[in-house]
Amino acid sequence: MQRQKLFINGGRLKDTIEKFADFGRTDKNGVTRLALSKEDILVRDYFSSCCKELGMTIKVDDLGNIYATLAGTSDKPPIVIGSHMDSVKKGGRFDGVLGVISGLEVVRTLVDNGIKPDIPVTVMNFTNEEGARFEPSMMASGILSGKFDKDVMMKKKDPEGITFGEALQASGYEGDAANRLTEACAYLELHIEQGPILEKEDLSIGVVECVVGMVCYEIEVTGESDHAGTTPMDMRKDALFAANDLIAELRGKLGALDSELVFTMGRMNVLPNIHTVIPNKVVFTIEARHKNEDVIREVVDIIHGLPTVLEDCEVQITKLWGRDTVWFDPAVCAAVEASTNSFGYSYKRMVSGAGHDAQFVASYIPSAMIFVPSVNGKSHCEEEFTPYEACEKGVNVLLETVMSLLP
Repeated sequence: MQRQKLFINGGRLKDTIEKFADFGRTDKNGVTRLALSKEDILVRDYFSSCCKELGMTIKVDDLGNIYATLAGTSDKPPIVIGSHMDSVKKGGRFDGVLGVISGLEVVRTLVDNGIKPDIPVTVMNFTNEEGARFEPSMMASGILSGKFDKDVMMKKKDPEGITFGEALQASGYEGDAANRLTEACAYLELHIEQGPILEKEDLSIGVVECVVGMVCYEIEVTGESDHAGTTPMDMRKDALFAANDLIAELRGKLGALDSELVFTMGRMNVLPNIHTVIPNKVVFTIEARHKNEDVIREVVDIIHGLPTVLEDCEVQITKLWGRDTVWFDPAVCAAVEASTNSFGYSYKRMVSGAGHDAQFVASYIPSAMIFVPSVNGKSHCEEEFTPYEACEKGVNVLLETVMSLLP
């Protein structure tokens, strides 16, 4: 017997998105909800109350992660739907929180239809995904997956000098390590794309295959400061001129590597930064992202192939950090694709250039992500918007994927 096709309540989804945005809503209709802030605690309380109304059980682990579970007919490992409710300063109403709301709407739809799943369904909120208050980003999922050391993370401080551990304790959301996510049938995360591709190609859904690998280097150019008006051009050791040549070389060589490679010189410090003084030091970053590790290796070779001396200035190269491409589980990705096809929604398989909790969870739980379009590719800003109809399609795909994964 073919099971009934389910659709979520689009009007209720829209209302829920706007209700959650009230916790930290800005004057320009964005959201500021930093991790473990007053606004974050209030939205956690509201989320928990919504889940309790559905008969879900609430557990919290030692990192403040919230697990709301709809019981199944068996006690097998659950299907977990997750993301985060914290935001950056003056962020948007959809980034992260849509993934939590979508899980809530999936459970609401199951309850509306009197469906008790064969295995539990858990909706999860990760603590401090953004890293906007306590660095690094994806802190809690990093600890869960063994990427970060808990003791080190607990000592991370916000700009006011408050540690993550202190804020967690004060929040009332410091639970038990025994409640940590350790196993699951699958992990699913719905997220806005945060980029322009789906909208540009007029597509409804992104079936995310991976989170791309990346490297970040710092390049320090050291010259000599002299008077800007009295030093002949051929006698200068101008660090900024040399840095400019390096940037031009990197742009030319990296730009010719691969059309899908993205790279950014995002931070630059010029010293002494006085208009009458020749710069004696420039420090800038070069970050590059691509799904193919061979391409990343070529990027690294190009960076290390830069001259050590340029225009009589010394060039020093330091690797700040890097990560390998994280590929999502083929079977779970296939389930997302099949669910998308079942609705006739347009889609493409794609990669994520941004980091998400799913990339850490994927190291020990079969995982996949679903993208919905971002208007003008905007995210991490108050202008961030995804049409509610587009959100509805994404949550329909999520619901159908959950149903297809149930025994």
